[in-house]
Amino acid sequence: MDISNPRRILAVSLADSTQHLTRVIKDLTGTHPEQTSTTLAGSSHNLPLKTAYYTAEVPIWLDLISSPSEWADSFLSPEAKEVLEVLGGLVIVFALPIESQSDEGKAARELIQSVGKVVKEGLGGWSWDGVSLCLGVGEIDDVNEWEDCCADLGLEFVQVRSKTIKERNEFGEKTGIPRALEALESNDWSQVSEDLESDLKEFENELRIEKDVKDNGKDKDGPDLDPESLDFGFDREDFEELRQAIWNSGQDNDEPSAGNNPDGGEDLNDNEIRKMELMMMKLQAVRDTSAGLPEEQRKKVAAKAVAEVMKEL
Repeated sequence: MDISNPRRILAVSLADSTQHLTRVIKDLTGTHPEQTSTTLAGSSHNLPLKTAYYTAEVPIWLDLISSPSEWADSFLSPEAKEVLEVLGGLVIVFALPIESQSDEGKAARELIQSVGKVVKEGLGGWSWDGVSLCLGVGEIDDVNEWEDCCADLGLEFVQVRSKTIKERNEFGEKTGIPRALEALESNDWSQVSEDLESDLKEFENELRIEKDVKDNGKDKDGPDLDPESLDFGFDREDFEELRQAIWNSGQDNDEPSAGNNPDGGEDLNDNEIRKMELMMMKLQAVRDTSAGLPEEQRKKVAAKAVAEVMKEL
């Protein structure tokens, strides 16, 4: 059976663990995930699954988490209900710390507990008809503490070690990436209702917008300076204030201006245009990291981003 409209997987890690998330996604899917703009957050990558019973291309939504508690609150809000409803899998990726009580260990535990809270309260914990995995990347031998931490939250812990480690344990059970794939393959992916499909397509199209933008911040028609194209929560008034601040900052140098004040309707000079592009690229990166958040949360992130960009000026 070919599953044309599978449920989704949400794969997350801490913001400073991009390399581990990239490795796991590559090992699971066979291909490297593509970043949107300057970050992996907000991108989507397909996991091809083929068993004796079905074939499917399961989309994986990737996210990097800076504040686990805030992330959990946003995904447990009423606005995130539809996102949770279409999930068939949730994967946490973290670096196994050598010392569990180190700062790295505490950060990992906070991540697991926060995402586990979403699994337990938002998805139903062990009664959820999806698969929830916590992949610890590292070579430590004693992982009992992490297994217990995950089990309490309805998560299956899987250690991902180097590829030289045998893929089966002493009991003949699969370990590492092969075990993660086994768990994902055994899941039921065919339960997304058609009523949600158009919303999902629109959401995933937004995640792919950056693939049409070159590294210099321009598409085939030139720089995209339309605030509405960012599509993540701030309005035109915010943008005009930001644009004015960028123009004013450009007048602080000794370079002659080839244009007048933007309120006069003439073009900015090359220097101001470049500054505008750089600021827009920063805002686009913020948009990528906030993709998938409820609208109210995205607006808060957007307002903060605009304030931080203006502060830099």
